Amino acid sequence: MNALRDTAEIRTERRHFTFRYRTPRHFVDLFRNLYGPVHKAFAALDTGRAAALEADILALIEEFDIAEDGTMVVPSAYLEVVASKR
Repeated sequence: MNALRDTAEIRTERRHFTFRYRTPRHFVDLFRNLYGPVHKAFAALDTGRAAALEADILALIEEFDIAEDGTMVVPSAYLEVVASKR
């Protein structure tokens, strides 16, 4: 909390991002091999648990995927926080 004492202003803004990939499998493959946190998560698991994680991610994508043509389109929202120092 000490860092907040030197903060002059904190601004927040709700933002939107749409994940678009060729297919849900394409998304999982890219993140599994190239995105550090996901890559490390898979690397830490044995084969069975890695397969279960992959199935869980694909199920989550299926729940939110709005594409109807086999591609992956998943809208998302995030909060952008900008803190300015004094």
